[in-house]
Amino acid sequence: MMSSTAIHLGPLVALAPAVTAAFAGPRMTAFVGLVAIGAQELVDGYNGENMTNHIAQFAALVGLCAAMVATSYVREHRTWQLTRLRSVADAAQRCVLRPPPDQIGPLRLGWLYLAAEDEAQIGGDLFATARGSDPCTRVIMGDVRGKGVGAIGEVSVVLGAFREGAHRCPDLRDLVAALEDSVSRDIEEVADIEADLGEHFITALMLEIPDRDESADLINCGHPPPLLIHRSHVTTLDFDHSSPPLGMGGLPATGQHIDSIVFEPGDILLLYTDGVIEARSPSGEFYPLAERLGSFSGSTPDALLRDIQGDLISHAGREPADDVALLAIQRLPAQKQR
Repeated sequence: MMSSTAIHLGPLVALAPAVTAAFAGPRMTAFVGLVAIGAQELVDGYNGENMTNHIAQFAALVGLCAAMVATSYVREHRTWQLTRLRSVADAAQRCVLRPPPDQIGPLRLGWLYLAAEDEAQIGGDLFATARGSDPCTRVIMGDVRGKGVGAIGEVSVVLGAFREGAHRCPDLRDLVAALEDSVSRDIEEVADIEADLGEHFITALMLEIPDRDESADLINCGHPPPLLIHRSHVTTLDFDHSSPPLGMGGLPATGQHIDSIVFEPGDILLLYTDGVIEARSPSGEFYPLAERLGSFSGSTPDALLRDIQGDLISHAGREPADDVALLAIQRLPAQKQR
C-alpha cells in the first residue's frame, strides 16, 4: 500500500468491520475486526505514524469494531425473534384457513390466495370445504369487511361456525341461519373496532354439491356470483334471490332461497372474492374475469388458477392491493373418482 504525508489510507480498514456487520453474524464481524486491527498496525508501522496518531487510530478502530460486533449481535437476535414470531403466526394462520384437499368426494379442487399484506399468509378472504352426511360436499367462499391481518379474528368466527354447522345442519338454509347467528353474536368480540369503527359483516356464498346428482345448490349472501365453465362456455350464476350479508340481520332459515344449477362432470365452478374483479389496471380498468375465462386453456382447477393469476398480475401491473381468493371446483367423471 502506497501512502504519503498528505494522504493516510490506514483508517480505511475500518470499513471492513462496518460493512461486515450489515450482513454477517457477531463472530464473523469480530474476526474481520481483528484482521482490520492487525492491518492497521502494519499500515501505521509502514507509514511511520507518530505514537499519538497511532494510539488514537488504534483506540478508535477497537471501539468501532466492538460497536459493530454488538450491533451485529443485536440485529441477529432480533432477526431470530422475528423469524420465531413469523413461524408462530404462519402456523396460526394455517390453522384458521386450512388448505382444502386436492380432491373431496367426486370433486377436484384448486385454490389461490394472495394476501394484501406481505407479512400475512391470509387476510379478510376465506373459503373452506366440509363433507355433509347425504353424502355431499359443502363449500363456503366469503369476504369480511376488513382486510389483512386485522381481519383474521372475523375470519376465524365464520370458518369455525361453518365447520361446525356443515356437519350438523340438515340443509343450506339451516347452515346459513347458524352462521348468521354466530356472526351476529361473536363478530364484535374479535373485530378490529379501533381501526375500523364501521359495521362488521361478511359476504358469503354457500354451496352444497351432492355426490350422486349432477347438480349443485347455492345461497348467495351478498357475494360476487360464481362462474360456471361448461365446455369452454362461461356462465355468470347471478340469480335474483341474493340474501343480505352475514351479520346484517339476515333472513331466518325459512326465508333463504336456494338456487339450483346443473353441474356435470368436467364442469368447473369458480368462486372468487371482490379483490379479483376490483383489481385495476394502471389506466383504472377493472379486471374482466368472466370475459377472460373463455380464453384460458387450463382444463383442471390448478391450471385454470395459474392462468388467472398470471393474467391478473399482468392486468394490474403488480400484486393486487386487496386480498384475493379463488376456489375452483371440478366435478370428475365417475371413473376418476376415488
